[in-house]
Amino acid sequence: MLDIGICGKPNSGKSTFFSAATTVDVPIANYPFTTIKANRGMAYVRSVCPCTKMGVKCNPRNSKCVDGTRLVPTTVIDVAGLVPGAHEGKGLGNKFLDDLRNASAIIQVVDASGTTDLEGKVVENFEPRKEVEMLEEEISYWMADIIKRGIGPRRTTDAEGLAALMSGLGIAKWQVVSACNALEREHDVIEFENDAEIQAFAKELRRIAKPILLAANKMDLPGARRNFDELSKEFGAERVIACYADGELALRRAEKAGLIKYVPGAAEFEILGADARRGAALEKIKATMKSIGGTGVQEAIDKTAFGLLGLITVYPVEDEARLADHHGNILPDAFLIKEGSTPLDLAREIHTDLAEKFICAIDVKKGMEVGKDHVLTDGDIIRIVKGR
Repeated sequence: MLDIGICGKPNSGKSTFFSAATTVDVPIANYPFTTIKANRGMAYVRSVCPCTKMGVKCNPRNSKCVDGTRLVPTTVIDVAGLVPGAHEGKGLGNKFLDDLRNASAIIQVVDASGTTDLEGKVVENFEPRKEVEMLEEEISYWMADIIKRGIGPRRTTDAEGLAALMSGLGIAKWQVVSACNALEREHDVIEFENDAEIQAFAKELRRIAKPILLAANKMDLPGARRNFDELSKEFGAERVIACYADGELALRRAEKAGLIKYVPGAAEFEILGADARRGAALEKIKATMKSIGGTGVQEAIDKTAFGLLGLITVYPVEDEARLADHHGNILPDAFLIKEGSTPLDLAREIHTDLAEKFICAIDVKKGMEVGKDHVLTDGDIIRIVKGR
């Protein structure tokens, strides 16, 4: 299952974002270090389910289908608040970094209102870009320290050795090789002349292995729109999502109470019944959503999976005629796999035995046999044919 780390400085709205994405209740307060230990919960990545196009009623096992939208579960981790010097153990630094070990990607919740500093203290006109720079630097320093300790005074290794050093962070050899290529380094022999070169390599490796999406939060507050535009300009619009976590959490709770009709990720909602006070609060949320196109919480989860990590959704079946597994469940499973993956890669994701006995695959939509090197596309329905 995909693991996404939710992090940010204290008082950025990080735990509110986590609760809104997962509906898991965690301590939420307007002061630093509300999160002492990592909270784990389940959110969902949205894909178009093939059931509508194929004219069938699906019966999902590892996911959900709501009105033709397949909801694929992902683990999200609300990690301890980050402060400068985390890699040196300041604040809850060691705990923070340890919580990020298994995260494939990170959503950084940024206080776009500029009303809190790096330690979460209330200030005026703080520049949110400093939050982004701090997180990137702290993770890069952390990785650099691991590399320094691992390679020792010789400062020489190779891609395989470096991958072994970083394996505890979920970093694979291909990511080390990609970092070498980006820096125009050889990967058969990796030699660092000084600490600055190690730091530069760690920075590139962080970009590849722990990519960060920015959730520009508190978009309902004054000044947030200006800061959102500046973040988008500096770090790239594709990396920044306008976010209103307080609003999303309120909507989730109101929907649960039967006050509104709302589908997470939708740009609007319908008020079913509320007193004057609640009605006014909901109208305020609706106005903010209209200005930014929703609350941004679900969009951030989706964009992390499909934009940042380049994943696609594939649907394996055992019976291509019925689109079912051997129990008769129609379109039972949805798998998130890397773009460019093959049927053999999918077989490995399902079970090692299936990969070892792989013969070929059937592209059900096209009704054709494909080989192990065929490149899968988003929404494919695939049957793996194996030997005995």
